Amino acid sequence: MITFPPYLKPGDTIAITCPAGYMPLEKAQACIDTLKNWGYTVIADSTLGSNSENYFSGTDEERLAALQTALDSPSIQAILFGRGGYGLGRIIDRIDFGRFERQPKWLIGFSDITVLHAHIYRNYKIATLHAPMAGAFNDGGSQTDAVFSLDRALKGELIHVTAEPHPFNRPGIVEGRLVGGNLALLAHLTGTPSQLKTKGKILFLEDVGEYLYNLDRMLWQLKRSGQLDRLAGLVVGGFTDMKDTTRPFGQQAAEIIRDIVSEYDYPVAYDFPVSHSAPNYALKVGGRYNFGVGETVSLQEIA
Repeated sequence: MITFPPYLKPGDTIAITCPAGYMPLEKAQACIDTLKNWGYTVIADSTLGSNSENYFSGTDEERLAALQTALDSPSIQAILFGRGGYGLGRIIDRIDFGRFERQPKWLIGFSDITVLHAHIYRNYKIATLHAPMAGAFNDGGSQTDAVFSLDRALKGELIHVTAEPHPFNRPGIVEGRLVGGNLALLAHLTGTPSQLKTKGKILFLEDVGEYLYNLDRMLWQLKRSGQLDRLAGLVVGGFTDMKDTTRPFGQQAAEIIRDIVSEYDYPVAYDFPVSHSAPNYALKVGGRYNFGVGETVSLQEIA
């Protein structure tokens, strides 16, 4: 059984915290204003626009304390992470999820937040939201359907995302729980208490800024550890800003993925709109979905 946190109602409080990389306060202002326009109360802790002088939004202890406070507070109904980057892997084993398990709330983000999505699903079977973070609201992003999909998800609407066909798609119709996130983080979690159990699951993957050879290496890590073996289906999101070496790797991202999963028979869809780049639609990690790959691609949440 999967536990779904209570959906939000007008006046509920969304906290913004940065458990990984640094984010200036002004970069989150459009997000704060939009969430308020949606009818929510918004609070931001000291990790947003902190006085940190390095990559992180604070020391490990500061970031851990801020996240723990947001998880424990009964007056906060959801936590939207300002940004990802890197840093949750340094503190995940020190987070106390006891109160969160008893009174779950929606955790919203992607990228490095994949660590939380995977850890919470694996250990507590609580649904979370892989969805736009604060930066996505800037430069007109707050008016896009992908950002509106977060509002709809928080209100409890069932998610339905479609995609255009791709020549590498493998057709089929399946049903299963949705898990996944950023490929680099899923590979990083392999062999840890946060590693996903993917048997019978619909797995979604996305990444940004990786060398093609490293993409190949991370996918082989998932394959060799059995995480690609017995999926219900595979959703391939955006693999954007990929880099190549001076001597070319010889394949693009979709070709690498196609070849690594060629021996399996589950449906696969490429160029699905979940990505570090727009569009990045909200998906409930742990939700049950129908996944259909044919003339169109459909990922539809089941009540």
